[in-house]
Amino acid sequence: METATSPEVASGSSLKVKEARPADAERPQASPQQGAGSPVPQLPSTIEEHPKIWLPRALRQTYIRKVGDTVNLLIPFQGKPKPRATWTCDGCALDASRVSVRNGERDSILFIREAQRADSGRYQLSVQLGELEATATIDILVIERPGPPQSIKLVDVWGSNAILEWTPPQDTGNVALLGYTVQKADTKSGLWFTVLERYHRTSCTVSKLIVGNSYAFRVFAENQCGLSETAPITADLAHIQKAATVYKTEGFAQRDFSEAPKFSQPLADCTTVTGYDTQLFCCVRASPKPKIIWLKNKIDIQGNPKYRALTHLGICSLEIRKPGPFDRGIYTCKAVNPLGEASVDCRVDVKAPH
Repeated sequence: METATSPEVASGSSLKVKEARPADAERPQASPQQGAGSPVPQLPSTIEEHPKIWLPRALRQTYIRKVGDTVNLLIPFQGKPKPRATWTCDGCALDASRVSVRNGERDSILFIREAQRADSGRYQLSVQLGELEATATIDILVIERPGPPQSIKLVDVWGSNAILEWTPPQDTGNVALLGYTVQKADTKSGLWFTVLERYHRTSCTVSKLIVGNSYAFRVFAENQCGLSETAPITADLAHIQKAATVYKTEGFAQRDFSEAPKFSQPLADCTTVTGYDTQLFCCVRASPKPKIIWLKNKIDIQGNPKYRALTHLGICSLEIRKPGPFDRGIYTCKAVNPLGEASVDCRVDVKAPH
């Protein structure tokens, strides 16, 4: 068949003229007055409009319907006198038990009450008038929800993460999948929460799981019709346990703070007035804590009620109560511990009041 392109043919349709036989090409052409018996094909002189199909724009791409939906396509055409309109599916005649066709003067209607996946295919409308023929093709795809993934497996649990794997569904619903929806549920609440949507791979890692909880997981397949009606659930639970804390102590050498007595602040010479209490101060550093001994003119005065000796945080003090002339002399503070001893001296002078 040769296809003749006409400026009147709508987008999505084509106009055809039947090819003349080779034997006819050798015969001399006859004039129109030779009658219908002429071996050369002639266009009927009564054709007022060539056949032409007006294919709606929405039908120039795949027409998608869900299983159970109604298919009701109205395709306008032209041709005068009334052309003959016929439908085929994938080059074969339509199944009259499922598909009905109504041809009018200016249009043809294709009707399927409840579409099934078997109704998918390439439908062709042919409008013929004499030797002229216009055709239009419509791709119909009937889809439904996909089946569930075949299985799901908990591969590993580490920290607060779980690794999952699953296998694609056997039935995608007659259309490509949009992806997978992964959900989790902890055993305490039993509620399902979505963690991934339209995920394209068949393995994933679910993170930020709560320590102390146990989780189950399930996966839905999704296409243009929606999610699969069911979803496989992991047979094993993911138990999120608190990681054991290991404290590593670094070895270190014990420092020896032992120290022989050493005076950081010596005694200072002083002059006092008879009858006025006087205090002597010095500071000593030692470890272990030293024993403090006070001497006057190299004589131990420990226990003498005239003197009161105190030691606090390394500060040594000696109070001379109401000193008199006999309290003049050299005072010594001696510090002694197992590592050694040290001492400091000062001179105290007592004057009579004026």
